[in-house]
Amino acid sequence: MKTRTKDYYVAQAAVIKAMGHPTRLLILNSLKKKETCVCELRDLVGDDISTISKHLLVLRKAGLVASRREGNWLHYRLTCPCVLDFTGCIAGLKR
Repeated sequence: MKTRTKDYYVAQAAVIKAMGHPTRLLILNSLKKKETCVCELRDLVGDDISTISKHLLVLRKAGLVASRREGNWLHYRLTCPCVLDFTGCIAGLKR
């Protein structure tokens, strides 16, 4: 079994932290279905584009989403769909 360094866990924690906001979880789950334009995410979330862009920046820095430009709009896609397995796992926890 490979021994993990602290840096390994720091990197994992950064991804979990990026997922640690309800709006970002909503965005990730939406992107699970299809690549989506920022304007569609704005309509889904109900926040202004600058707020959505800030959330997407956090997700992009964590490596969870990628974008491509089409005209004036950015379209985002999920790069690591398996991270949503984590949310499915914790959905069964009792609160």
